[in-house]
Amino acid sequence: MVFRVYVEKSSGFDVEAQHLAHELTSILGISGLRSLRVINRYDVEGISRKLFDTCVPTVFSEPQSDTVTYELPVLPISTTFAVEYLPGQFDQRAESASECIQLISQGERPTVRPATIYALDGDLTASDIEAVKSYVINPVEAREASLAERDSLDLHLAQPSKVEILAGFRELDEAGLLDMIANRDLAMDVDDLAFCQDYFREEKRDPSITEIKVIDTYWSDHCRHTTFGTELKSVTIDDATVQAAFKRYQSMRHELGRDEKPRCLMDMATIGAKYLKSKGILKNLDESEEINACTVKTKVDVDGEQQDWLFLFKNETHNHPTEIEPFGGAATCIGGAIRDPLSGRSYVYQAMRLTGAADPRTPVSQTLQGKLPQRKIVTTAAEGYSSYGNQIGLATGQVHEIYHPGYVAKRMEVGAVVGATPANHVRRETPTPGDSIILLGGRTGRDGIGGATGASKSQNAESLEDCGAEVQKGNPIVERKLQRLFRRGDAAKLIKRCNDFGAGGVSVATGELADGLLINLDAVKKKYEGLNGTELAISESQERMAVALDSNDVDEFMGYVREENLEATVVAQVTEEKRLRMVWKGDTIVDISRKFLASNGAPKQADVHVEHPSEYQTAWNGRNLEERLHALVTDLNVCSNNGLSERFDSTIGASTVLMPFGGRRQLTTSMAMVAKFPVAGETTTVSGMAWGFNPYITEKNQYTGAYLAVIESVAKLVAAGFHKQDMYLSLQEYFEKLGSSPERWGKPFASVLGALSAQIDLGVGAIGGKDSMSGSFEKLDVPPTLISFAVAVGTLSHIMSPEFKKAGSRLIRVTPRYLPDNMTPEIKGLTDSIAIVEKLIDEGKTLAVSTPGYGCTAAMLFDMTLGNHIGLHLNDNIQSDSLFLPAYGSFIIELPDDTDIPESTGMAVVQEIGATTEEYQFAMDNESVDLSRLQEDWEHQLEGVFPYRSNKSAEELKVKAISFTNPAARNDAHAARSRSKVQHTANPRVIIPVFPGTNCEFDTIRAFERAGAKASTLVIRNLTPSDVMQSTQALEDAIHNSQIIMLPGGFSGGDEPDGSAKFIADFFRSPAITEAVRDLLNNRDGLILGICNGFQALVKLGLVPYGDIVPMTKASPTLTYNAIGRHQSKLIHTRISSTLSPWLSRSEVGDTHTIAISHGDGRFVAGTDMLHRLAGNGQIATQYVDAVGVPSMDLDVNPNGSVMSIEGITSPDGRILGKMAHTERSGNGLYQNVPGADVRQPLIEGGVDYFRA
Repeated sequence: MVFRVYVEKSSGFDVEAQHLAHELTSILGISGLRSLRVINRYDVEGISRKLFDTCVPTVFSEPQSDTVTYELPVLPISTTFAVEYLPGQFDQRAESASECIQLISQGERPTVRPATIYALDGDLTASDIEAVKSYVINPVEAREASLAERDSLDLHLAQPSKVEILAGFRELDEAGLLDMIANRDLAMDVDDLAFCQDYFREEKRDPSITEIKVIDTYWSDHCRHTTFGTELKSVTIDDATVQAAFKRYQSMRHELGRDEKPRCLMDMATIGAKYLKSKGILKNLDESEEINACTVKTKVDVDGEQQDWLFLFKNETHNHPTEIEPFGGAATCIGGAIRDPLSGRSYVYQAMRLTGAADPRTPVSQTLQGKLPQRKIVTTAAEGYSSYGNQIGLATGQVHEIYHPGYVAKRMEVGAVVGATPANHVRRETPTPGDSIILLGGRTGRDGIGGATGASKSQNAESLEDCGAEVQKGNPIVERKLQRLFRRGDAAKLIKRCNDFGAGGVSVATGELADGLLINLDAVKKKYEGLNGTELAISESQERMAVALDSNDVDEFMGYVREENLEATVVAQVTEEKRLRMVWKGDTIVDISRKFLASNGAPKQADVHVEHPSEYQTAWNGRNLEERLHALVTDLNVCSNNGLSERFDSTIGASTVLMPFGGRRQLTTSMAMVAKFPVAGETTTVSGMAWGFNPYITEKNQYTGAYLAVIESVAKLVAAGFHKQDMYLSLQEYFEKLGSSPERWGKPFASVLGALSAQIDLGVGAIGGKDSMSGSFEKLDVPPTLISFAVAVGTLSHIMSPEFKKAGSRLIRVTPRYLPDNMTPEIKGLTDSIAIVEKLIDEGKTLAVSTPGYGCTAAMLFDMTLGNHIGLHLNDNIQSDSLFLPAYGSFIIELPDDTDIPESTGMAVVQEIGATTEEYQFAMDNESVDLSRLQEDWEHQLEGVFPYRSNKSAEELKVKAISFTNPAARNDAHAARSRSKVQHTANPRVIIPVFPGTNCEFDTIRAFERAGAKASTLVIRNLTPSDVMQSTQALEDAIHNSQIIMLPGGFSGGDEPDGSAKFIADFFRSPAITEAVRDLLNNRDGLILGICNGFQALVKLGLVPYGDIVPMTKASPTLTYNAIGRHQSKLIHTRISSTLSPWLSRSEVGDTHTIAISHGDGRFVAGTDMLHRLAGNGQIATQYVDAVGVPSMDLDVNPNGSVMSIEGITSPDGRILGKMAHTERSGNGLYQNVPGADVRQPLIEGGVDYFRA
């Protein structure tokens, strides 16, 4: 039987409906819309009516915030329609609802099918309604659903037939081959298919369709870099600079003995590292056959001991998938970037997001046919990437979107990550016959089929309509489990070789592990039945790995897998014969020689013509300095993107050294993302990553643009405190489809040569990269794109940030001499400039350092003023024109007023240019520009797309500061505690349950152990009913053996269904756990702490504010969606309002702390009576406040819109505390660019003190 329930957010909680209504009226221009209602519908099959009724107020709804009906509400409206995901798409809401029901029943998971109902009221035309449907339904992922009742939720999937043999394939002529490419949707060209014909003629048989699809995937540009491997025959170069660089490249080839190797873009892209290594300049590379990510050997300080570690980094693009399905495409971009270093057994701990788009303010009416609106793409892609990264627990250190009209052809979505692991965790061996291949992680479905080939094809309006299966919605919760497993040394050391399930699925991930393999496709776990052998072979996934193990180690490894709540199965054996064989339902459907697969298809050749470049000029004109600065700061590539960046968690891992934006106002953009290595203890070893690219230069001059991209990335790292000699590069190329045009081939040719020249000149090699050659849509092309990512390992004490630190400082400029183009530094001048800056930072003489990029020196100076609202006055000898010209490789440095200025060299000029000032002004040439007005212009440009500031009146923002100082009430609470029952110990035991979606456990363990507690985690396993029962018993036992329960942050169940922490609350409501909690509180005087997701769980359980696990009522407080309607991540200030709680015993009322927040459901809501009771009882523990300790409803102060600016509350006796801000994300040297962030909130220490005699 199918049970159905309708759930709608009550007034005041309907944030999603309000935001969508605003978008429909302001963006789509549907002026006749009067109201919009959004209703979630849940259909459930496989449970009893009693269990369903139990789940309605706990799983599907909350009494405090939702209205529930069992029939579609009577809606006097114009139109009602429902939307559901396409069959086969991953649906986190359905998955989490099913898992929550299982936790309550401790039985099998039922089937849940959600849908979203939209009810529109107003004077709406038929075209208005169609426009709304087009806006909310992306046909690539979703469809309109029926409003009718359902008798069954079965998908009624047809059983797959035998795999087709392509009879007659060997006899096809060219026309037949071309028809096959079109009809079978292949990415390979006719030469490749003819090459296949020759092979199967030698095999004396026709291929199966699976074999052709597998080959097509293997040889796709995405997997095998076919374009970059094309041999370049005739090369014609019109530009003398490029010609000289080409001659230099030819000389390097000869010196390295590579004259006989094919001359191709791949050779040009990789020869720099080979050459520098041969000269002894490029060192410490970790090289093996397995490497999927750039890997460097390094020393890491772990609690004062120097240990051998591996440092890994990788960049990845998902341009085509993000273009057609922005959420899933961007989510799988970061998922894909993580997978490669993760397959190297590293823990990925920091990410960078760099994207390219056309103007997102473009009216929807001007959207190209066959395309989504730019605003829809940029906002939904940001939501997808941040959702995945935030859930998996990855700190995003920098986010930047580049705007250029060329990206209307196809979006650019780039993710770059860094990871690290102890060197002794990694074992690299060649698998031998008899070894087992294990498929580990998520299950296989149709979503993701064709991802590699789809990303390798040209697109037009028609082709985009049939691409749905190419984009999957990854499951970050499962990939988080993989992160945990691979962080374990005992599991990692068993792996001989590992490959991720990226493009190509089983065929590539497993097929690349060994030359000879026999794969049993029947052993591949499926999301649902009905998949045929071809689909099982080529479906990719974000959350699966293939690992090669000695067969004797399989049982041990499987034990670790089960401990981490993961699925795994042996799917293949390594064979002696070097062939890839796949068996499905008793038939061998793939049997291909390794030599043929490794050929990468028919040899490709192309001619190259590098045309003479065009001249680049900046465009910020005006009659005076103020007008020019206004034109500059309102440029989309200069203006604020804080509203975009703040949705990405930047602090998880408690290792972030530089926040994305610095200064007390968190507005100055960091030069690089910097984080401490992810060690279990303390470290002073850090990593840094910076990027460089200007599309407006590169579209005019590909060689110079790429050269300057490398310089920009290196200079940014130098400005952040790293040394050039410790740097490595990874490049990202993104170009139009090249076809056979020599002129089109000339663009990547010149770009790669430019990057090569910069590598050799600087002595910094590119040891990795990623090319994407699909940037065309019909007759539109993306701008020639080569991004340089520079990375380095450095020391915490040397890290520098760019925001001005104080008034009265000296400002100097270090500038290399430039070539006649006035953009490219003379290399000696550049290296001299870098050496000067490195020496100043090493000697501790700098206060701030920055280097210009797109916006030239003027934009850089303006940005340096923002963070701490410090102005500047430039000397009379500085010409304003010079501030608006490219100055790559130069540096602006803030020095204390008593510091001597270093000497210039023959090729690098050091010049004092002015001073910082108290007055918030930009002064020069007898002109003074009000920086407050300029800042407002800067902040306003993209605020309509990415809002991040309040629009309330001053009166609406006022909030009263709470100071609970009632000694009688406090004494009553203290007396209520059974102090005689406290288990006194210097090292209280803390149990930290890890649910699917929990991601703050490592930070939490470190914080408690630093305070002297003994912390341990317990992974809650829920793959089977038996797992649930065993986990229930294990947690019950752990609570009985602990003094503290800690519920950490994360996204348990993906914050679904439609609300946070339901997963945790449902588990804790089981009778055994409820009684164990009561025993801890009532009989042993224990403590409970919940932060972020843990706070949400405590509220949903009633532990705060009531002090017991009780049913929720409409009068109960709750935590719900942030008022801004999205995730918020930044540093905020909180104020101690009451010290009723033992957790706050080391604090005083009025104390303020700067703490990280990162949440989407953090808005505390309660009725007036409840608020009075909480305040009167001293249960309001903390409030969000500004820098001087004043609470407010201003978004800059109160990031979620919590009533009375409440950040944390307690139980009546204070022993249970819940709060949103991440106290555990603290440590030495974190958040160095935000004043006050180094003062640790002693909350965890207070809780530990409670148990000490």
